[in-house]
Amino acid sequence: MSAPLTPAEELAALDQLWGTEPTVWARLSSTDHKVIGKRYLVTAFVFFLLAGVMALVMRTQLAESGLRLLNPDLYDQLFSMHGTTMIFFFATPMLAGFGNYLVPLMIGTRDMAFPRLNAVSYWIYLSAGVFLYSSILGFASPNNGWFNYVTLANRQYSQGLNIDFYALSIILLGISSTVGAINFIVTILRMRAPGMAISNMPLFAWAVLATSFALVFALPVLTTANVLLELDRLAGFHFFDVAAGGNPLLWQHLFWIFGHPDVYIILLPAVGIVSTIVPVFSGRPIVGYLWVALAMMSTAIISFGVWVHHMFATGLPPVSLAIFGAASVLITVPSGIQIFAWLATMLVGKVRLTPPMLYMLGFLITFVLGGFTGVMFGAVPFDQQATDTYFVVAHFHYVLFGGSVFPILGGLLYWLPKMSGRLSNPRLGKWSFWLIFGGFHLTFFPLHIAGLLGMPRRVYTYLGGLGWDPYNMTATIGAFLTAAGVLVLIIDLVGTIRHGAPAGNDPWGADTLEWATTSPPPPYNFPAFVPVRSRHPLWDRRDRERLEEWDGPALAAEHHEVIITTMVEGSPDQLVVMPGTSHLPLALALSLLILFYGFLFSAELIAAVGAVAVVATLLGWWRQGRKP
Repeated sequence: MSAPLTPAEELAALDQLWGTEPTVWARLSSTDHKVIGKRYLVTAFVFFLLAGVMALVMRTQLAESGLRLLNPDLYDQLFSMHGTTMIFFFATPMLAGFGNYLVPLMIGTRDMAFPRLNAVSYWIYLSAGVFLYSSILGFASPNNGWFNYVTLANRQYSQGLNIDFYALSIILLGISSTVGAINFIVTILRMRAPGMAISNMPLFAWAVLATSFALVFALPVLTTANVLLELDRLAGFHFFDVAAGGNPLLWQHLFWIFGHPDVYIILLPAVGIVSTIVPVFSGRPIVGYLWVALAMMSTAIISFGVWVHHMFATGLPPVSLAIFGAASVLITVPSGIQIFAWLATMLVGKVRLTPPMLYMLGFLITFVLGGFTGVMFGAVPFDQQATDTYFVVAHFHYVLFGGSVFPILGGLLYWLPKMSGRLSNPRLGKWSFWLIFGGFHLTFFPLHIAGLLGMPRRVYTYLGGLGWDPYNMTATIGAFLTAAGVLVLIIDLVGTIRHGAPAGNDPWGADTLEWATTSPPPPYNFPAFVPVRSRHPLWDRRDRERLEEWDGPALAAEHHEVIITTMVEGSPDQLVVMPGTSHLPLALALSLLILFYGFLFSAELIAAVGAVAVVATLLGWWRQGRKP
């Protein structure tokens, strides 16, 4: 009988089991949720920068009336790529990156429920982005906006590959997001630390859970819409062709059944970030925890009942308009609950104005202003007058930039010490905030006025003498000011990673479990699964003592295992052996990429090679899964 391992030997064994060798080939096969989370964050941030450059070019074109820096076709491609990138390839994947990195740490487990599925989700996302951006090489980028309305998207009016790049990349991305959402649901419901009841899990986990359920129901609708469009374009079907009995309004219904929930799919994880950071820098637990959690789940549900307010100008029956107008106002109630909870938390606490907290305050101000204009769109007559004007553009950016980008940037600064082990520069953090906050409002507030004066969206130039020039010039100045703030933020992030002071395990005095482990965390996250009873384990004396003084053996130091707990109470259920590293997720993503290029060019041989590769990879995955 061998002698028991010492604590140091147990930790070394865990490192060996869960770690990844420092070679490129090994890293490409990693299924560590932290590695995948960082990949999501970096990739999505690159897409954010690309979309930002496009925005600067467009704002330069619109700075004055009559400018001709861009021709109409190039401008159409720029605004379409900007919108598609920001909505599909930045916001949701960026927040998925936070979820991948943080959710297992927050709920006290070692990995996601399906590690290889997690890896394939990222690689397919990257493949979809490469597929979309390869359109630039042929000057055939999407040119019909991020919601790609038919009939303009039909082959009759868009004969190039522009729309095919859009539709196929969104189908590919839908695969990634759907499997990622399923992974989050199972992880949160069945892999929480022993004793962590569902009523006590972190609010960020609640936000990711609500988002994941919404994604599972919303994304198949968008995927269906794009499949139908590609059948129209590539195979001669007529789903949206009026002359052949189709209906273009079908596209709008299918798209917005996804599209409006998608606003909250983007917003909810960002709201989870706010609900995590505000209590920490207020020095007290959030007010109304259960109400906030219920508000998140009800928002995800109600969001499926408001899609028609994007279609108030399409001639739908008045009864439908009244119903969806009421629903559009109703959805503000759960948002109001959360706002009052954050304000009450700050009021009864003692606020520390750190850079992450400044971004949370910027979110509150901007999102509330965007909410006011959103309620206005619930009034059908106003919606019909303001639709397709720059008033919509301004409102949309107040809600989505204010509602997601401010929390994302604040979250980067908040969790950077945990991810890198180093502290950021507070002075640079504050400079970046004020430049971005001021630049954003200077950009988009004047566009409300331009919209009310009648400026339509999606115009590449405009005549002088209409009163729009001063508002557009102001917006362009604000856009470059915002870009300067992003540049300062990048300098801060890079400087922190390279030269920042050591952060320690918990530099903020936070309350959630990710701060109970080292910075950055070890490959196995926690040496043992310690019972957690409180909503704020690091602020609860008994939970903190258990975490700090745990002297039992490291759990599963001989096997690649995690503990499974019951769905509601979080009681220990069983140990499960987790799969290790694998190159099959990357191989599957590359196979799908080949298959979709075959579809794009109607090349049967390329499509056949891709299909065979997909089947072979799935068979290899199945055989690998059967091994003990």
